[in-house]
Amino acid sequence: MKVAVLAGGVGGAKFLLGLRHLLESASPGAEIAAVVNVGDDAWMHGLKICPDLDSCMYTLGDGVDGERGWGQKDETYSAWDELKAYGVEPTWFTLGDRDIGTHLVRSQMLAAGYSLTDVTEALCARWRPRARLLPVTDDRSETHVVVADPVSGERTAIHFQEWWVKHRAKLQTFGFAFVGAEKAKPSAQALAAIREADAVLIAPSNPVVSIGAILAVPGVRGALREAKAPVVGLSPIIGDKPLRGMADICLAAIGVASSAEAVGSYYGARLDTGLLDGWLVHETDQALIPGVRSLAVPLLMTDLDATAAMARRALELAGVAL
Repeated sequence: MKVAVLAGGVGGAKFLLGLRHLLESASPGAEIAAVVNVGDDAWMHGLKICPDLDSCMYTLGDGVDGERGWGQKDETYSAWDELKAYGVEPTWFTLGDRDIGTHLVRSQMLAAGYSLTDVTEALCARWRPRARLLPVTDDRSETHVVVADPVSGERTAIHFQEWWVKHRAKLQTFGFAFVGAEKAKPSAQALAAIREADAVLIAPSNPVVSIGAILAVPGVRGALREAKAPVVGLSPIIGDKPLRGMADICLAAIGVASSAEAVGSYYGARLDTGLLDGWLVHETDQALIPGVRSLAVPLLMTDLDATAAMARRALELAGVAL
């Protein structure tokens, strides 16, 4: 069995961990391919940084900082402290010493002409995530945020990392732009993962800047709509609040309500012009979306078993029996 998952951020990484836990016990030999967001990626200090790919890799490789949900555990920050001492910007973006090792290898391989897909595979040889991590594209496709300049008040666009890390998403926000996406192409490996899957799942990741950034790459929506397998999503919203992060702020900026039903409608039904065949919402929520089969189940990723149970219900909704 092959399962493809669209994923980004800490929520996507945690969901992949639960899905792997489920399949390794219930369906040995099953394959997971995660099509991962690259919109958060940035060059800093001459290093290519891929936060979502790294969060998935470290989480599945048992190397993530469990308290933060990102970065490596047992991290130190001597290099970052030295950069700050020199006054080299950006000083607001934390770089761990261990993490720099990953970024150095990635940057050197990219400079040598390897694709991001190939580089990610090489990095995973060290972490052994027991799932294929596939950047949605090898091309530039960065998420930028349209905000009110804190000094002039005029609208300007800044990189997602600056908006989220430096400003904590507190600037007045008007929308998002996926810079380079219009010229980007989905990787052949990402498209194949979707087309060959027996089930396609959309993780409970931020629908705008994680899943939305994946969908912004031309060809991904078409591949999902043409997939032979059912497409089932899991709501990142419980009540009117995101499971974690700032999905509510992002949704408000694009005029979508912060609710499970609104997010499911934002993705839309595959029978119409959207993506979904099925939609899981939390047991306290409901979602009436024409053309989409909705199911209310516990969606709190409180521990590995709870997350595996979520994954099981998503696969069941996709018609996969374990």
